[in-house]
Amino acid sequence: MFSGAIEREPRGLTSGETVDLRDADGAFLARGAYSPSSQIRVRVWSFDEREAVDEEFFAARIERALEARRVLVRPDETTACRLINAESDGLPGLVVDRYGDVVVCQFLSAGPERWRGVIVDALSRLVGGVSTIYERSDVEVRVKEGLASRVGVLAGVEPPEFVEIVEHGLRFAVDVRAGHKTGFYLDQRASRRAAAGYAEGREVLNAFSYTGAFAAAVLAAGAVKVTNVDTSASALALGARNLALNGLAADRAENMEADVFTLLRRFRDSRRAFDMIVLDPPKFAGSRAQMDKAARGYKDINLLAFKLLRPGGMLLTFSCSGLMTPELFQKIVADAALDAGREAQIVERLGQPADHPTSLPFPEGAYLKGLVCRVR
Repeated sequence: MFSGAIEREPRGLTSGETVDLRDADGAFLARGAYSPSSQIRVRVWSFDEREAVDEEFFAARIERALEARRVLVRPDETTACRLINAESDGLPGLVVDRYGDVVVCQFLSAGPERWRGVIVDALSRLVGGVSTIYERSDVEVRVKEGLASRVGVLAGVEPPEFVEIVEHGLRFAVDVRAGHKTGFYLDQRASRRAAAGYAEGREVLNAFSYTGAFAAAVLAAGAVKVTNVDTSASALALGARNLALNGLAADRAENMEADVFTLLRRFRDSRRAFDMIVLDPPKFAGSRAQMDKAARGYKDINLLAFKLLRPGGMLLTFSCSGLMTPELFQKIVADAALDAGREAQIVERLGQPADHPTSLPFPEGAYLKGLVCRVR
């Protein structure tokens, strides 16, 4: 609940304390975690007045989330997945990812921060085969909650420099201690598999490539060559390592440390062309005030990508900005194709895999949007 919707707040409440929300007549509405520093003053744990928020509450919610993953994620296909997806698993502000025998946690708001010891104890008991529970609470959103950044071992041993995982038969080295998010873009697992289905015989541009997971997927599926573009030299180096892990020849990949916007323009001016382009940029809009700028950014990169595609080429384009609606994203991509003078059609829509569910009352949880477009 946002601060503007609250008429009165009792004095003396502390960060993360459990409070009840009541209407003007005193009737119970919900029970949640209080955050005095955030515009989201209360994040709801439960709408059931009979449900206490205690150790048993967190154990039950965590067990429910883990049980769902046993059905949603096949261990013979991947050794890495999201175990707890915050609000959509009834635990707002808590993200837990698994990479082999290493579990990585993010405590993103005041509620999970207050209960972090209880949560870690429950994970230690309930998640089997784990050597390490590691914390990556080093994200900007914690500042809005009045919380300091924190990284380190919560239980078990220090993780290795790289944790190796398997995804759909491919091997990847993951830096859980300093990589983006919790180390890897687990939410693009289904999209990488989809990309592989379009890749055979194509020359691919992989923009915002990070550690090259899309590159490995398309090369393993028969792509002729991949050009990876990222601003991070260390990410590109790890991407090259991931290709080697899978026995993919280094001469099939070109790694370019560059700004994607600048490089796409250079490719356009030099008339360089590709059969397939993957655009997987970071979040362009973190607030509503940034939406206009974000829309211009998405329009720019998609317009340039359409200009670089050969006839019959494929564009896989994504937005992970939660404030960007699917309808607006499609309109932006359509406008980009029109301005590029290309006729295109959507052949597939992509999004989060099953271990990143979206609670029906929380549509904002469906943050990842992807379109597969074919240039006619």
